This record gives sequence, C-alpha cells and structure tokens, in this order.
Amino acid sequence: MGLEKEWSEMTDKKIRMDVHERPAWHEWIMLSFQHLFAMFGATVLVPLLTGMNPAVALFTSGVGTLAYMIVTRGKIPAYLGSSFAFIVPILTVSQGGKNMGEALFGCFAIGIMYGVVALVVYKFGIKWLDHLLPPVVIGSVVIVIGLALAGTAVDMASQKDVIQAIPQTAQEWQNIQGTIKAVDPEQGTVTVHTYSLENFLVALATLAIAIVTSMFGRGFLNIIPILAGVIGGYLIAIAAGMVDFAPVKEAAWFAVPEFTKPVVSWHAVLVMLPVTLVVLAEHIGHLIVTGNIMERDLTRDPGLHRSLLGDGIAVSAAALIGGPPSTTYGENIGVMAITRVFSVWVIGGAAVLAMSFAFIGKLSALIQTIPTPVMGGVSILLFGIIASAGLRMLIEHRIDLGERRNLVIAAVVLVIGIGGAVLRFADIHLELEGMALATVVGIVLNAILPRQQRQAGAQEAEVA
Repeated sequence: MGLEKEWSEMTDKKIRMDVHERPAWHEWIMLSFQHLFAMFGATVLVPLLTGMNPAVALFTSGVGTLAYMIVTRGKIPAYLGSSFAFIVPILTVSQGGKNMGEALFGCFAIGIMYGVVALVVYKFGIKWLDHLLPPVVIGSVVIVIGLALAGTAVDMASQKDVIQAIPQTAQEWQNIQGTIKAVDPEQGTVTVHTYSLENFLVALATLAIAIVTSMFGRGFLNIIPILAGVIGGYLIAIAAGMVDFAPVKEAAWFAVPEFTKPVVSWHAVLVMLPVTLVVLAEHIGHLIVTGNIMERDLTRDPGLHRSLLGDGIAVSAAALIGGPPSTTYGENIGVMAITRVFSVWVIGGAAVLAMSFAFIGKLSALIQTIPTPVMGGVSILLFGIIASAGLRMLIEHRIDLGERRNLVIAAVVLVIGIGGAVLRFADIHLELEGMALATVVGIVLNAILPRQQRQAGAQEAEVA
C-alpha cells in the first residue's frame, strides 16, 4: 500500500512550467544554461571525432533546435544536438576529412529522407505505430535508452587517461592497470585508460549535490539541480587541481567558425542512407518518452510527422554549413523529467546560448574545461531517470510479465540493447546497435510471437 501511495504521488507531480510558459529573465537564463551544460559535451564530441568544427556544431545545434520548435508549433520541448549514429558513415565517406563536403551532402540527403517519411506519416496517420510499437516494446526500449548509456556515465565518472613511459619488458606490459588506448613510439609514451578514485569521488560529490538540490532545494533552486550539481562539482574539481584554464587564456574573445559547404556525391548518399533506419527509431523513441514524461501524446499533437519534419530540416540545415546531423537529446529529456519544466522558451534560450558560444571563444573554452567526472556524476542521474520513465510506462500500461510473450519481448529487448549487440553489414555500411537494434528486434518479436488466448480475447472484447 505504501509503495502504491508513493507511486501515485510521483505520477501526480504537477508540471512546474508548461510548454508555453515563459519564466522571469533571471530564471530563464539559469534554466537555459542547465540544458546547455546537459548537451554540450556530446554535441562537441561528435565533431571532434569526425573532424568537423565544434563551434559550427554548437551553432547548428542551436539553429536546428529553433527550426524544430517552429515546425512543431512550439509544442515539443526538445533540444537537438549532434547525432552519434552518423560518426561511422561520416568517417567512411570523408576519409579523414579529405572528402568532408561529400559527407555533408550525404547528411543533407538524410534530412530529405526525414521529410519523405514525415509525408508518409501525415498521409497514412499513426495508427500503425500503436501496432508496431506497443507499450511492452516501447517501454523496454525506453529503459534501454537510459541503461545503455549507464556504462558511459560510470566510465566518465570513474576513469581517466594516464600517459606513462612505454614498458620495456613483457612483465611491465602485463602489470599495466587499465586499458591501453594509444602508443606513441616517437614520444616513448603509452596512454592508459584506468580507474581513478579521485575522479569517482568528484563524480559522487557532483551527484550528491544534484540529488540534494532536487530533493530538498527550495524555490527556484529546486528546479536547477543539474546546473547546481555541475557548478558545485566544478568548484570541487578546481579545489582538487583537476581544471586547466590554459585553453581559456589562449582562446580569442570573438571568433567566426569555419563553415563548410556540401559537395554533390551520390555515392555518399548510398553509403549514408541506411542510417535513416537507426535515427528514425531513435527519434520515435525519444518523442514517446518525452510525451510519457509530459503525460500527453505528442505523436498526435502536434504530430509525429511534424516532429520528423522538424528534425529533418535541422539535419539538412546543419549539413549546408558544415555541421553534424542532429537528433533529439536524451540528456535534455532527463533534465525535464527531473525538473518538470517543459517550457520551450527555456529550450529556445539554450539554443540561442549555444549559437552565441559558437562565436565567443573564451566562453566556449571555459565550458570545455569542465572535467569529465563532473559530467559523469550528473549523467548517472540523467540516464537513470530516462530508464525509470520506461519502467513507469510498463507499470502504467499494466504490462503483465507473467505472460510468456511479454516476458520474452522485454527480456530480449533489454539484453540486446543494454548488452550493446551489433548487427553490421559492411558492404552497405549499415550498422544497427544498441537501441536501434533492440527496437527492430522488439518490433519483429511483437509481430511474429503468437498472443496468448487470454490476451487476444481481451483485445477482441475491447474492440467489440
């Protein structure tokens, strides 16, 4: 009885700021900064891995988010940042940056494909979505979205790279503690990814500040737990000597990013087009979990077609000026789940800040000095909240895991998604992994597994 009461209180938690509510200017800035911190690391990491310009990525994420909000009539509070799904195909086409224009054209085509799918959804509706992704599938996939990132959050919180001299004997190689990431014979060094108690303590302190602020903070402080955690963790990291301000001193106050134009290449389109399946699955999953957190059906109002079109416009717009393709961000969904602030004004503020930071070198460099364990600490909370939203979906829809069919679907989706299973087709450069593969497997199992007679009978009675 006690657990039922607690769950009821949690699900009845009021929205603190709804979609079209605009906060006071001082609150607005702080809430937008909170979303900026949540998305910054991942958005900058993608261009660093693919050879693109991080400043351009910041700018295009802001532009894409604003475009998305316009297309969706300001009804979906979603931040669009750099998509990790495109890293491999971009590297494949660009060949180390030599053919980046061709890779951008391939990304532009992906945005057009979003538009095509949006048109199909608009034409035929979304009833098929309920059959394709019933609660047992989508609930399990949402859990995967959170828990598949759990390893990343813990790695960020507790691991660090250490550069040491190259071992001279086999015994010394065997005694290395951690994972060898790189060997530099010219410098005579080896980079080892290893456990760090200091990093983990900073991450735990950051997490503790965020939790205490969320649970016991008063007034406005109660709705900025992630920002409070990042600031508190950053100050602790400074005291521990983990912050290097040299990049801030070297950065210019004002710098125009280097924009890049796409170059027509149909080969790039063929290489990158299969990734559409991955990003569509990711987009639908994020939209449903956002709607679940907000307790409204966003696939119907403003509509899945508008959400897909908005994301497609953001992807194509980014490609036209040299930025990586965008996607809705789970980190920012986690922020909204914790704070219950769904204002598009706040998300739009974060977008404007990101666009501004693309031109203000010192501010951008300052955010990049935030140590990884600080972001790892808040990520533990953010990713866990997303997974909890999936669990809540299963409970609210009364999914009976005593029924073998539901149990099999949930079990397989969870293990494939969280375990990081990969289905790779090298010839067509298509790689399904994690959430995307788990979604496809869940859809297939839902389609082919026979329904138990009791469940089928209940459904027929409901239709009648």
